[in-house]
Amino acid sequence: MLKKLVCAMALVWATVCGAAVEVNKATVAELDGIKGIGPSMSSKILDERKKSPFKDWADLISRVSGIGEKKAALFSVEGLTINGAGFNTTVSNAKPVKK
Repeated sequence: MLKKLVCAMALVWATVCGAAVEVNKATVAELDGIKGIGPSMSSKILDERKKSPFKDWADLISRVSGIGEKKAALFSVEGLTINGAGFNTTVSNAKPVKK
């Protein structure tokens, strides 16, 4: 019985840790939980989201200052999604980051 309980708790923990954060539904706390997003960035995201939901990653990059392809890729790795999709540089419509 104890083994089943421990196994169930481990499964719940793994599910919670791997849960995606949907940018169009996330709270301030959920956005702040993404590595690299702090209070300032989450505020910018929420302000733009109030105007209209984000269509895709290119839309987020174009509307939120301070987010480029590099940060978008990092946020995606940390679990941020837009309409269920992670960031993919090969299909991005955003302008490439200048080095």
